Formats: sequence, C-alpha cells, structure tokens
Amino acid sequence: MDKEKRNITTKLETESKYLTNILDKDDVKDFKKLIPELQDTWHKKQMFRTETEMRFSVLSDNKYPNRASKYWQCVREQNTHFENLVHLSFDARKNEVEIEKLKVKIKKETNKLDKQLLQIELEEKIYGKAGMELVAKHRMREVATWSKLKKEFHNGSFDDKDVNTHQAESYKIRLEHQKATLTPGSSQPEVFNVLGQLDTLNRVMKDGELLPNKENKKLKRK
Repeated sequence: MDKEKRNITTKLETESKYLTNILDKDDVKDFKKLIPELQDTWHKKQMFRTETEMRFSVLSDNKYPNRASKYWQCVREQNTHFENLVHLSFDARKNEVEIEKLKVKIKKETNKLDKQLLQIELEEKIYGKAGMELVAKHRMREVATWSKLKKEFHNGSFDDKDVNTHQAESYKIRLEHQKATLTPGSSQPEVFNVLGQLDTLNRVMKDGELLPNKENKKLKRK
C-alpha cells in the first residue's frame, strides 16, 4: 500500500508516449530505458534536511551553544514541519476531490478535445498527488527526527515550559562567541551590533530585569 502510494513508474510509462511531442524518437527510447532509474531517483532524492544537516548546520554550536537552546530550536523546527504537514493534508484532500470531479466530468464530456484536456488535467492531478505523498513522508520524517533530538538534548537541566527562561544565558554565550570572531577588519555595523547586544544583555542580567516579577521588585528595593 505505502509502496504503491509513491510509485510513479506507471505514470512515467504513460507519459513517455506523449514525449514524442517534445522529444526526438531516440530521446524517447532513452527515456523509456531510464524509467526504473528515474523512479528510484524520484523516490530517494533528498527532500528537506538529513539528520546530519540538522545536527551540524541547524543546531550549530555557535548559534545554539547549550542543551536548552538546541532543545528550543528543535521545538521550532518540529512545529514548522508539523504545521506544514497539516496544511499539506488539506491540499491533498482538495486534490482528491478535484480528481473525483474530473473523473465525473470526463464521463459526461462529449466534445473530444475538451475530453482530452480534462484527461490531461486528471493525469496532472494524479501526478501531483504522488508528489504530495512523498513530501508528506519527508515532513513526517523531520517531525520524528526533531522529536528524537528533543529527547536527546532534554536532560532536565533547563525549563522546558517557557522558552524565555534559558535565553539570557544562551544568547550571552552566543554573543561571546561572535565577539571572539571580531577582527580589526570587521565592519562597524557588525561590531556595533554584537557589542551593543552583549553589553545590553549583561546590563539587564545584572540589573535583574530578567528575573521573575516578585524577585525583580525585591532587588529594586535593595
């Protein structure tokens, strides 16, 4: 069942006979020979990021220097793919209805050319359906992998309910890393931005602006 869902071999074979409109005969022959390989390529092509890319690119230590910051970025990434997966399910349902409507129209259509156009539109929708199913599979892969990474980084040492709790410490480390990369050749806006944010963060942490309201009031009274 799952294999059939994303199988485009039949679609490629069907479409190959129409390629004579845009390809030479020899090219069409080569295309037909390549159908099994093209099916394999279509199925295993990279879509979205691999776990390797998630770990070294998305969750790079310079941007997310500790477990808390990595965990909360995993939350953001997972939610993005979850929401896209849900929206994709709506698109797939609409596409399915459109497929059924086209089948009805084709049965009723008496004009030969209009019927051909409807058939082409139907085949395009069916091909689109296979594409949606492949995207959905990879969206789900990302959702599941981000779940795995969340569990890996969550060791109970930070607040997993409020994203704000960890940010002062995490951003401080991140900005310190950025500061260390500044050179005499760094642009003035870059230096101004990094040092300005770091100085401000150090100040608000020192002044207690980031403490909970009750603790903050006590500190100000002192």
